[in-house]
Amino acid sequence: MTQTTDRATMVARELSLPPAAVARTLELLDGGATVPFVARYRKEVTGGLDDGAIQRIHDHAARVDGREARRASILESLREQNVLTPELARAIGAATTLTELEDVYLPYKPRRRTRAQTARERGLGPLAALILERPPGAKAQSREALGAPYVDPAKELPDLDAVFQGARDIVAEQVAERADVRAEVRRLFEAKGELTVDAARGKSAAPELAHYRDHLGRRERAMNAPSHRVLAAERGEAEGFLRVRVLISPDEAAAAVRARVVRKDTAPVLVRELDLALAEARERLLLPSLESELRRKLKDRADAEAIRIFAQNLESLLLAAPLGSVPVLAIDPGLRTGCKVAVLNAEGDVKALATIYPHTGQEQAAAATFAGLIRTHAPAAIAIGNGTAGRETEAFVRKLAALPDTVKVLMVSEAGASVYSASELAREELPELDVSLRGAVSIGRRLQDPLAELVKIDPKSIGVGQYQHDVDQAALAASLDRVVERAVNQVGVSLNTASPTLLRYVAGLGPALAKAIVAHRASHGPFKTRAAIKEVPRLGSKAFEQCAGFLRVPHGAE
Repeated sequence: MTQTTDRATMVARELSLPPAAVARTLELLDGGATVPFVARYRKEVTGGLDDGAIQRIHDHAARVDGREARRASILESLREQNVLTPELARAIGAATTLTELEDVYLPYKPRRRTRAQTARERGLGPLAALILERPPGAKAQSREALGAPYVDPAKELPDLDAVFQGARDIVAEQVAERADVRAEVRRLFEAKGELTVDAARGKSAAPELAHYRDHLGRRERAMNAPSHRVLAAERGEAEGFLRVRVLISPDEAAAAVRARVVRKDTAPVLVRELDLALAEARERLLLPSLESELRRKLKDRADAEAIRIFAQNLESLLLAAPLGSVPVLAIDPGLRTGCKVAVLNAEGDVKALATIYPHTGQEQAAAATFAGLIRTHAPAAIAIGNGTAGRETEAFVRKLAALPDTVKVLMVSEAGASVYSASELAREELPELDVSLRGAVSIGRRLQDPLAELVKIDPKSIGVGQYQHDVDQAALAASLDRVVERAVNQVGVSLNTASPTLLRYVAGLGPALAKAIVAHRASHGPFKTRAAIKEVPRLGSKAFEQCAGFLRVPHGAE
């Protein structure tokens, strides 16, 4: 089996997809094909997999690649340390997850100086082995007889207590790093771990706790905790108001460790030392480590669920039905600073601007200005931003006598409009307009064509979820970018009117080629066919193959 087919087999098995289809799909993706292109134009190769399945294959293959790269790195490290035995190599090869890999590698992983290392340097390794491994003959010896040979003030081992403490440090580290012990305690955490949320020390009277009153004192199975509660708890802890733990029964944890380590034939004197070492292994090393690990797992799972919801919300905004090429009067509502008004023609060009103050005692003057704009420009619709004073502005507009019955009044999400208004792109597109008026233009254009306007804004700035600033920002950005890419390619793009920002999301293009296409269009005039973009510098046959099916040339030669 080749490395490529082995990789495809792993991806197929872990995603429960047909191996042959996965192998063919990965071959296309590895060859530079994009997910939208493969989903739409290579169904006969993929066996009809949809874009969601193809994206999962793409993402999971990246995770498999990361895992295999880590496996290779671990093997190389073990070879350099000259500790790679056939048995260890088999254990590394048998690991199916990153967690299992790291568990096997943990005892050999370079680390900061530990108490166990210090104890080994003082010569306590043989005594630790005696406590942990219980060789024949140990039963007949007393604690004093076992420890006395190691007492040495010059090594900071002045008495038996110091000797056995050092030996227990070694045992505790060895037990805490055993893959089988970690796996057993990990299963206990996942099966019975309880997520607890309490006020942080010294914060029980903090007024900010009111934000978290629904979470305080909560106890629930950690693996059953919904994503929004996990993210809320994480936020409260990050702000310093909550203490969040995942706890398991100490007795069950002790029994789980002991069952893996203690043998029936262990001498009583060694059992006492071993029990003390196991307690240290649990409390100082194992439980904190595995609690943190499970909390990371809960956070990662909550992030993934939240990002999935954010992606759905963004897709709904992007794929909202466009009003189309009709004139629009747009209002960015405000109270003290007034309502910014922009009139756009059917192509989205700015034809008139105004600022009115209907909510500060100047309603009559505002109505007169508004009526004049309606008479002069005859908009087909009025777009009102849904932010501050949005409903009040809608009420003002609807009661105007000058408003024709045929004019639609629509509330439009203004999320991200202020971000766009202050952006470099907005300055390029609307250089003569004040920042405050650019928002109104954006609101009007997103009614005419939501997708074309919203792609100008960083997806994270569109405001698609309550906890979007608490989740992994790189994962969020990647997911939202994929949503924009999918939406753009699902709808298609008009080659002769699309902005560089819109074109960059077309399969096979990207920012540089998008700008090159617009520059060529500006200097040579509109494209008459899709094939004409082959004349654009640096746009090769591969890029053309990927993008052509998603481009439109209305009224062109094709």
